[in-house]
Amino acid sequence: MKREAITWETLDWEALDRLRQAFLSGQPPGGNYWTAWNDLASYDLTFAQRIGWKWDAVIAELKLRHWSPPPSGVLLDWGCGSGIASRCVLDGFGSGSFAGLDLFDRSPMAMEFARAKATEKYPSLPVTSGATDAVPDAPASSPLTLVISHVLNELDEAGGQSLRAVLDRADVVLWVEPGTYADSRSLIAMREALRDRFMLIAPCTHQKACGLLTPDNERHWCHHFASPPVNLMADAHWMQFSRRAGVDLRSIPYSFLVLERRGLRETPPGLLDPGWSRTLGRTRLYKGYAKVQSCQESGVCDLQLQKRDCPAVFKAFARGDADPVYRWTTEGVWIRDAEKLPG
Repeated sequence: MKREAITWETLDWEALDRLRQAFLSGQPPGGNYWTAWNDLASYDLTFAQRIGWKWDAVIAELKLRHWSPPPSGVLLDWGCGSGIASRCVLDGFGSGSFAGLDLFDRSPMAMEFARAKATEKYPSLPVTSGATDAVPDAPASSPLTLVISHVLNELDEAGGQSLRAVLDRADVVLWVEPGTYADSRSLIAMREALRDRFMLIAPCTHQKACGLLTPDNERHWCHHFASPPVNLMADAHWMQFSRRAGVDLRSIPYSFLVLERRGLRETPPGLLDPGWSRTLGRTRLYKGYAKVQSCQESGVCDLQLQKRDCPAVFKAFARGDADPVYRWTTEGVWIRDAEKLPG
């Protein structure tokens, strides 16, 4: 049965209020907050878009690093919800890059919704749902790209076991979580547990232990900020949503992890030579200089960049569109020069 699409005019505000309350209160792990199709449709038009902007930022960074998933593999969206994460990946890398999409969620209604959205948007792509122990209609040799989005704070023991099982099957992992201290630290723990089997593609610029695990960096966490679409703040519908839901659309923090199984490709794209650094959090701007928290093979440290030394990079930080990855030339804590990744 074809259902009427939700628009801003028919948005179910009661459902959104209830969902927002559930998100804020921290539902017990394993809970299911989807009670009706309109819950998912209203969520997909609003809250899910914010998650999509995080995924767009991650995919843009992967393209900057010249990385893409192995071709002709299956995409598995684990804990799919409304399916926004896998749709962003399909949009970003092209639906033709994958042999098929498989959807899994503890909610059958969520899987049905995500499947309907994907089938409508990618009519030539095989879409299946419900399987966690095998990928339907995929050759055994077909690489599996696993998409995980905003699940860590909802996992119960059974969910954690299921996630570990699917991680064991994955060849590539694309993982995005909220940019909170707790979620970032949980993702760092997963990074450390998986780096013996996987190459670290992003956000890391190296393959060594996470520099945030040292005692000096205990108060810090690995998080970044996505940007909303241009002119969003001039959209009356989004402004109404922002006020009612209590959501700051200008601040979109996230943490993420991208992994590729060791040996999957002889030379995995996206791996960086020693010397590259990834900025963390927000760069703090002062008169004539900026403070940058920088992560690299040697660890995590605070550096300072003077406008007169690197005017173009300073202006990019001020505008909020600086690249996430640079090769610094430093003198003590001072950045004297900055190299961008080649285009």
